Amino acid sequence: MFFYVIAIFVVIIDQISKNLIRAYVDIGETTSFWGIPITHYENSGMASSLFQGYGRLFGVVAVVFVIVIHHYRRKGDIKGPLLDISFGFLVGGAVGNGIDRLLFGQVTDFLISFPSKGILNLSDHAIQIGVLLLILHGAIRLLKSLNNKAKAIKDESP
Repeated sequence: MFFYVIAIFVVIIDQISKNLIRAYVDIGETTSFWGIPITHYENSGMASSLFQGYGRLFGVVAVVFVIVIHHYRRKGDIKGPLLDISFGFLVGGAVGNGIDRLLFGQVTDFLISFPSKGILNLSDHAIQIGVLLLILHGAIRLLKSLNNKAKAIKDESP
């Protein structure tokens, strides 16, 4: 359940924010909202504006990513609350940016990221959260595995 709630929430908030930026902030204009600097930028590439002009291709990649995640979730390979939350953020971010890429050939970025000073959007931040949670899940699994091995070694020793 976490997966769907988070993914849908991310897509809705992301699309609302991007529509507001496109409607009220000119491209290249910088403004402030509750003390948060906002600069409207349209990015037809990917992270750090790499591969400009391939926006629709990255939109297709987002669709494929969502299909793959859906397949593994149905298969039961992705289970547990932390993974549900993590992949909810990842899929929500991929769908949010995928919508922009497929409809417009580019994504609307507006949030200045610190310390890199790159310009991102809410989907980008959702993807970052999803990756961090995925890393946390991996670290927890590793620690549990090491703990179980340590217990097994302790139980075997006389």
